[in-house]
Amino acid sequence: MKLFNSRETFYRNPTGAVKSETKMHFKIVLPRDLGCSGAVLAMKDDKYGDTTVQGMFWAGMVGDDHEQWECDITIERVGLYWYHFGLDTRYGRRYIMKGYGGEGYLSMSDNDPRFQLTCYDKDFKTPDWLPGGIMYQIFPDRFCFSGEKKNGIYPDKKLHDDWNVIPDWRPNEFGMITNSDFFQGDLKGITMKLPYLKSLGVNCIYLNPIFEAYSNHRYDTGNYEKIDPVLGTEDDFKELCSEAKKLDIRIINDGVFSHTGSDSIYFNRENRYESSGAYNSKESPYYTWYKFIEWPNIYNSWWGFNTLPEVEELSNSFNEYINGENGIIRKWIRNGNSGWRLDVADELPDEFIEYIREAIKSENPEALLLGEVWEDASNKESYGSRRRFLYGKELDSVMNYPFRDAILGFLDCGDGRDMLEIVLCVLENYPRPVIRSLMNLLGTHDTERVITLLAGERQHGRGREWQAVTRLSDEQREYGLRRMRIASGILYTLPGVPCIYYGDEVGVEGYKDPFNRATFPWGKEDKGLLEWYIELGKMRNDCTCLTDGELKDYGSTGRTMAYIREDENEQLLCVFNAADHTIEFKIPEEFVGGKLYMGTSLDHDILTIPRDSCAFVKIKKAPKPVPSELPEYPSEIEIPIEPQDSNFVPIEDDLAVLDTDYDYESPVTEMPISD
Repeated sequence: MKLFNSRETFYRNPTGAVKSETKMHFKIVLPRDLGCSGAVLAMKDDKYGDTTVQGMFWAGMVGDDHEQWECDITIERVGLYWYHFGLDTRYGRRYIMKGYGGEGYLSMSDNDPRFQLTCYDKDFKTPDWLPGGIMYQIFPDRFCFSGEKKNGIYPDKKLHDDWNVIPDWRPNEFGMITNSDFFQGDLKGITMKLPYLKSLGVNCIYLNPIFEAYSNHRYDTGNYEKIDPVLGTEDDFKELCSEAKKLDIRIINDGVFSHTGSDSIYFNRENRYESSGAYNSKESPYYTWYKFIEWPNIYNSWWGFNTLPEVEELSNSFNEYINGENGIIRKWIRNGNSGWRLDVADELPDEFIEYIREAIKSENPEALLLGEVWEDASNKESYGSRRRFLYGKELDSVMNYPFRDAILGFLDCGDGRDMLEIVLCVLENYPRPVIRSLMNLLGTHDTERVITLLAGERQHGRGREWQAVTRLSDEQREYGLRRMRIASGILYTLPGVPCIYYGDEVGVEGYKDPFNRATFPWGKEDKGLLEWYIELGKMRNDCTCLTDGELKDYGSTGRTMAYIREDENEQLLCVFNAADHTIEFKIPEEFVGGKLYMGTSLDHDILTIPRDSCAFVKIKKAPKPVPSELPEYPSEIEIPIEPQDSNFVPIEDDLAVLDTDYDYESPVTEMPISD
């Protein structure tokens, strides 16, 4: 019998992250021969460092040789908490600390890992339009060129005439990588391809930066107020948003607010603009946006790149420019977008993110605010402080790189049980509103193409010259296509929203930047993989449990990962075989006769799953019986209530009191936690 498990309602109810003011019930089960004379729950506030000790009461026997101790608490204040249990036993002081799978283990030290509890604002709400959908990330220069030549493009931008060549990767004559070659992908091209995206089941397009800039990635913003001329015009953007909404597709923009370009109207180091930038004059209206060490040539820049001067986000002038009534955030929402993705969110001050949220939600409460965070965002630390991303006052959700690590780790010889543990940790730590809108991904503009990662030769530090000429062999590509099916199958069935990085669905290859940013191969797609993605999209649309259903493990081990998604209406069994041989998987009895997706063989209760493949079986839940009208009892008749637990034995109150000298490394103080 388990001492405690943070993921099971028998021991902790409710499980997972909780809303503020939620009453929680904790239970531990101890061997009788441990001789426990008292137990406490110790809850430490991560922000303030205070520890509250809550006494637990003896609550009777479990069988013949175990006993249970329980307590209730209510946490009023949002934040991050760490908890464990302290026991006075016949062997001395012992502790229940956090082990694998949320399970508690007995320890002689309270310095071992503790259980995490995330408490978020009870009024926290995220947009309803995204859950259950599919996102699609577009690197605008490389998705689709409408064929319409543009005016006003600066002559130092190289425009490719051949859509199918690889991006420029060689340094210029000064040894610099300028990212200044353009394939002329544009907003009208994206509008043209909306029916294609709709066929994939897409309901949200995330656009990498589209504002005026002098690199093809556009993270060196030149002017937040203008669409880059290579992409088109403001009217083109409005038309894209309008046409997309007719198909129930929303557009979110990339907000790059931790830095600008040095070649920008705000800094103007290259003197491209007639107006005075911070580099040109201390009297510039933008001077307070930047931190100069020695004006004008020495200044803080993003990761040391002097072409990307960092901004002072909490400068009154900059904050008003971005988040004010007529600021950048509101301007592009008014022009049709449905939210923002924040670049390097962990490098933005919490207060600034709160201002962004206020601006977004004031303009459109259903607009999305998504953040780039590569780690567990619930306990992320950056620049010496714990971040407050997920408590309800900042982000709606985040890019979910931990799930990516779990998927790719499983396919790269990882154990299915261990990889699913990564997923379950995130689900335990993140608020439910965040989980519903998680941006689950396999690849982005910052990673190698997923098919290359799954099947190609490892880079091992080799440079661009090797990356430029290295392609998958026919054998590697066939292997990669099979692995893509498993990876995407997991991606599409985990809690959250799957996001396709443009071209992954048709097998685009490529190592690191710029090779992971090649053009979409229109007319040369891998039709088989594309059809697989289309079928996955149909399955998501067909399964309500993939919108907001629970996830529970079902025998993940070794090269097999298996879990069940479940809501009040249905269950979906998902099984993935990463082994190099066919497996036979016995399904739960209730799934016999269920709906089978993707053509896997099912013989009564045995799924036959070939190597590098997966299977999905859905069943509808039986409707809950409608209770008949209860008879009315005369008010004067007493209805006896029998104890629900026949093993319950009452105990004197003073037996549940610990010695008063119980101490922790932090003082016990009054906190807004009450029983």
